[in-house]
Amino acid sequence: MKVLLINGSPHKEGSTYTALREMADALEEKGVETEIFHIGTKPISGCLACGQCAKLGQCVLGDVVNKAVDKAKNCDGLVFGAPVHYASPCGSMVSFMDRFFYSAPSDVYKFKPAACITVAAHAGATATYDMMNKYLGIDSMLMVPSIYWNMAYGDNAEQVKNDKKGMRIMRTLGINMAWMLEVLDNAKKNGIKIPY
Repeated sequence: MKVLLINGSPHKEGSTYTALREMADALEEKGVETEIFHIGTKPISGCLACGQCAKLGQCVLGDVVNKAVDKAKNCDGLVFGAPVHYASPCGSMVSFMDRFFYSAPSDVYKFKPAACITVAAHAGATATYDMMNKYLGIDSMLMVPSIYWNMAYGDNAEQVKNDKKGMRIMRTLGINMAWMLEVLDNAKKNGIKIPY
């Protein structure tokens, strides 16, 4: 089993990465393979509403979104992580998620366990978390819970590491996702099919 964790921060190994790494470590301890995929720092366009993805099976813009969709095709679970910018996810992650969910064939994400995590210096984490979770809810993904909302706090990676509650949330999220993957694998082995 494999989980793709998408780092939507402009900083490859900053605060968001630190929270994702804590979750990835917990998943790996449970025998789940992980990959942290950084969306990078190049500008990511919003959706052009051209509808070509329905015909092509991918976005016509041919950038990092298509690379992530290709990786997601071979994964059993997905995690989307973003820093808070002005009480919402950073703009590049919003454009990324708009196009990821609009252009990807539904079997890339439908009925896969998923989670969104967010990291803030001070405030705006709940608004960001709410906004990101709407993508999962509209596309039949199975939202993985933790012990609290999936957020951590800190201005930098070191401060996030010192956020004991935030790190506990991320670690528990990894453990819960590993459990959900195991449950779904057992269901599949026992002939229980997805609803549609």
